Amino acid sequence: MPNLVDIHVGGRVRMRRKMLGVSQETLADALGLTFQQIQKYERGANRVSASKLYEIAKTLQVPVSFFFDGLADPMTNEVDEVGAAAERVVTEFLNTPEGLELAEMFPKIGRGRVRRQVLDLVRAMADDEGADKA
Repeated sequence: MPNLVDIHVGGRVRMRRKMLGVSQETLADALGLTFQQIQKYERGANRVSASKLYEIAKTLQVPVSFFFDGLADPMTNEVDEVGAAAERVVTEFLNTPEGLELAEMFPKIGRGRVRRQVLDLVRAMADDEGADKA
């Protein structure tokens, strides 16, 4: 069973890679790994060593701390519950191909009224989906 920290770090690697539009193969080549190794890191099946995490951070252009954002503080074991919930929502959203594309396109809609209409449409569709399951 993978460690929860390894799963979290792997998910953050996947999210950042997708945000940059980098394939697993491209990241693997930059790091001297196979794409299967990147897959294992992203699932949390394999732990990322400190030196490899440093290389990943450099390649994906983020501080190393980025991969630990949203985890409990190891000194106090405190978690910002509101922040952690928001982090989960954003991570789940960006880890879908459609969510990532929507996140890229949405700010390009210049008119606020149109953005609100898109949001209303998505809400209505989600409500219908929920009603169908009930």
